[in-house]
Order: sequence, then structure tokens, then C-alpha cells
Amino acid sequence: MNKFAFKGILQNEGWVDQVAVTTDDNGIIRSIETADESTMNFKGFALPGFQNAHSHAFQYAMAGLAELHSVSPSQNDFWSWRNSMYRLALHISPKQLEDIATMLYKEMLRNGYTHVAEFHYLHHDQQGKKYAQLSEMSERLIAAAQIAGINITLIPIYYEKGGFGKKAEKEQCRFISKSFEDYMNLFEACEKSAHNYSLANVAYGIHSLRAVEFENITRLCEVKTKKTPLHIHVSEQLKEIEECIAYSGQRPVEWLSNHVNLDENYHLVHATHLIDEEIEQISRAGSNVVLCPSTEGNLGDGLFPLSKFLNKNGKWSIGTDSHIGINPLEEIRILDYGQRLITHSRNTFGNSNSGDNGQIAIESSLVNGRKAMGIDQKKFFEIGAPLDALVIKDNTPLIQSCSKKNRINTIIYAVDSSMFYGTIVNGQWMIKEGLHLNENIDLNFIKTMNNLKVR
Repeated sequence: MNKFAFKGILQNEGWVDQVAVTTDDNGIIRSIETADESTMNFKGFALPGFQNAHSHAFQYAMAGLAELHSVSPSQNDFWSWRNSMYRLALHISPKQLEDIATMLYKEMLRNGYTHVAEFHYLHHDQQGKKYAQLSEMSERLIAAAQIAGINITLIPIYYEKGGFGKKAEKEQCRFISKSFEDYMNLFEACEKSAHNYSLANVAYGIHSLRAVEFENITRLCEVKTKKTPLHIHVSEQLKEIEECIAYSGQRPVEWLSNHVNLDENYHLVHATHLIDEEIEQISRAGSNVVLCPSTEGNLGDGLFPLSKFLNKNGKWSIGTDSHIGINPLEEIRILDYGQRLITHSRNTFGNSNSGDNGQIAIESSLVNGRKAMGIDQKKFFEIGAPLDALVIKDNTPLIQSCSKKNRINTIIYAVDSSMFYGTIVNGQWMIKEGLHLNENIDLNFIKTMNNLKVR
């Protein structure tokens, strides 16, 4: 048994102060009780741990490296960035992927993420050949999560084409499943690999409408386990939408809605460029959009129509995608401020019941983020669930001088990572006073980067 004493924990109804949380040996909460200040050493304010609902771990190796832009007349956009990403993808070995992902997952923990959905498509060797163990690269990601100490939902991605009606490009050879059966064999291998780590599970993933034959998309959606999440990139780029219309006569979300029984277990990543009818289709189905504001801004994707989406009671979560940013509070702020700039209103997340932006944003990103991982848990902290938390320092002047009613918005809008005390996963401190117990993580990452010679 372990006991944690917090100056406050954030619950769905707001802050509960002076709380003692007891967990069993497996990190499961057994009691949540208010306690006497004279008998407990209370420390920090605990938020529920954040879910990173969209990650490409290997891309962390190129964070910050795509900003030396060409001065030629040709536009520098997502598609030119993608060429740089492909060059990196062709060179990473399994051990290097493990080192990169371990470093990334440690940084996620340091910033308050306790669970990551790994949208993984780097399946084969540098020549595009299958490894003897089909899930070799997936096992490296699971190992990285285990070393760092983060929960992981592994999403082996189905990827078979180079675009609408196009064969796969040579640079995509490591991603490709040549048939539906090949993908299902890969998925089953990943399920077996996930058994090696108690904090791992597996979800389905389709890279995008342009990357998989339509008949195989519908086939996968028909055979997938009903409650298992399915993640897919959709409508991130205007060019993608134009090509989808030219190929199918329909926009991407329109096609999905007409051919797939969308429900709450579908997670549409980015969905940047939607029209009103598509917003209605997603909302009516109860599907979730996964927004990655720092990456979407970095790539120049555009701004998701959040205000219209929220007016339809749309559900959203956050991810960090290419990891140009890894702080969940920053993701929420970028999402919010982008909307303020185009709506000229400051009440982005507010609804008819509340104008408490911070509380609403936390609840949406948390509950829908958990759904993205295959977890149906709506309460922030509850008996019978694991203790996963980001703990904010209580001794910083901004927090010390803050009333209870303003505390969550102060944290969401005015706190930076220097004010994070630590992160708890499954009842264990994985980060404490900003430090991880395993110092070799940094050293292994630096060695790998020096060997790759990309930085």
C-alpha cells in the first residue's frame, strides 16, 4: 500500500483540498479521503494525467530540424516537410527507434502525459522487408514505454498505397502492408507483443483514405472489435481533400460517413478542413477528433473549426504528433488562442452550463483522450482506477496567491513546466522534482543521434 498526500486534487466538480489517496501494490486507488493538515505532509496540486492521443515517436529525432527553409520560389509546406521525414524514416534501426522513443516518452512524462497512443507505421527494415519477428519495431516502442514508465496504446498502422490510385513510393517501403491479410498478421503480432508490458494495449489504425484501398478500409472497420479504438488521419491537407474528391467524388469525412458505421470508438486525427455537413456527421456519430495544435501550426495545416464543432457538442482530444511541442498545457493554449484569433471571442470552450474554460478543456481532453486509448472512464480520480497524475508545485508565488476558483485556469493558462513537481503513473513516481530515475535514457538518445548524424 502507498499513500499520497496532496494539497488538492482536481475532480470533475472542481478542486478537493487536503486529500490523502491510498493505492494498493498495483497502483490502483483504494481510497480518496480528506485529511487533517496536522497529520499529513500535503504537497502539490494533482491533475489527472494527460493522454497524448497521437504520436509518431521516430519524428522526435527531427524536432526543430525542418526550419531552415529554402529561398526558392517553391512553397515549403507539409509535402516538402514529408520528404525530410521520409529520409529519416529510411535510416532508423530498431535499437535507434527504441532510444528515440524512450527519450520522447520520458519527456512526455516530464510534461504530464501518462498515456500515449503511438500511431506507428515504421514496420519493416530499410529495404522494406519484414523482420523475422513481424512486430520487431512495435516491440521496441513497447520496450521504450516500459523503460520510461508510461502507459502505451500501440496503434500498428495499415498503409498500402502512395496516394489515391497510386502505388507506394520507394521512400514508403518500411510502412507498407501488401495485403489486408498482411496487416491483420501484423496486428496480431503486435497484440502478442503487448502482453510483455502490463501498461500496454493495442488499437487499430489506418493511415489515411489515400493510403489504403477503400474496400480494405471498410473491411477492417467490419472486422475490428467493436469497443477497440480505430485511429485515422483525415482532411489534414487541402490537397488531400481535392484528390479525394477527384478520386471518389466525395470529401474524406463524407466518404467515411457514407461507408463506415462511425461511432464513439473512431478517432479522426487533425480533421482540419471540414465543411458544416462533415461537422454534423462526426458529431452525430459521436466520433472524436484528435487535435495536434503545435504540429498543425508548425506544418501550416490550418485551424480546425472548433467553435462550430463545439456548437454541435463535438468531442476532441489532443496529441503531439511530430513532437515539435510536448506540453499538454501548451497544446490547449494554442488550440484556444487560434480560435480566439478567428472568432474574436475569448470564451472558446465555454458552454451553456459553464464559462470555466480550463475545467472544460481538461475534461474534454481527458475523457476523450482516454477513449482514444480504449478506456471508458469519465471521473478524474476514482476508486478502482490507477493513480495517474501530474502534480503542480504548491510553493510558487503564482499558485500560492491563487484562490481555489481561479486555480485551474491559472495552471492551464499561466503555468509552465518549471512549476511541475512530478508525474505519477500507476501509483509510482516516474518524474519527481523534474527528474527521471533512469539517467541512461538521455545518454542513449544522444549516442543514437550522433550515430544517425541528422542533428
